[in-house]
Amino acid sequence: MIDATGVTCRYGRPGSGGSDADDGGGLVAVDDVTLSVPDGEFLIVAGANGSGKTTLVRTFNGLVEPDAGTVSVNGAPVSDDLVAARSAVGMVFQDPRDQLVAATVGADVAFGPENLGCSHAEIDRRVADALAAVNMAGREDERIASLSGGERERVAIAGALAMEPDHLVLDEPFTGLDEPARRSVLDRLRALRAAGTSVIVVTHDLRDVLGLADRVVGLSAGRVAVDAAPREAAEELPELDVRVPAAFDDRPADAPAAGETDDP
Repeated sequence: MIDATGVTCRYGRPGSGGSDADDGGGLVAVDDVTLSVPDGEFLIVAGANGSGKTTLVRTFNGLVEPDAGTVSVNGAPVSDDLVAARSAVGMVFQDPRDQLVAATVGADVAFGPENLGCSHAEIDRRVADALAAVNMAGREDERIASLSGGERERVAIAGALAMEPDHLVLDEPFTGLDEPARRSVLDRLRALRAAGTSVIVVTHDLRDVLGLADRVVGLSAGRVAVDAAPREAAEELPELDVRVPAAFDDRPADAPAAGETDDP
């Protein structure tokens, strides 16, 4: 369970080096948000650029420290143990360059499990499983510098998957992915959700994922403007400049999405 209570985040507050400080203590990016993500839920956090969605989810594992309010993961305050929080909440950034740390694909995906102290055999298993999940099996020795932008995005996703977190947050995960990679990632997210992992997708475009969601939270100007089941949310989100599919079905989250099959 992820619990955020009264979370407020400001930029440009005095002493931060920003230029947007005002008498209220800075530009508010997230404004008094209270939100819980139950274990196993597939949640979409939607909103236009600048709505606060990325800042909010980065409080879930301590990448951003709230100016007010609290965040806890699995019952423990994030601020008490950042290592535990970041092990429990995997994060995939919108720009993979922000999180790729090694020279080769395999070394990058192995970085997280190595820091967890996993055995060599366990690291190899996790790397192989994670790369297979994003259609990059057998490419461990390729250099990151030689990859396309879409391939780097897939490596970043694999790195988060290799941590086998309780909760997985993905910020605009389909940017730059081709169709086979997109399908593979969707299948993996569906399987993770079915296995009990919380999946949180941050996006301004719900066309790929709305049919998988249990719930949609829409942000506007840092506040929760929508918190509803997918069908109800789809009616309200266009007002927040969020793209929704023209139609979608309410099939269970572990069933193939509309237009997809289980065929290889």
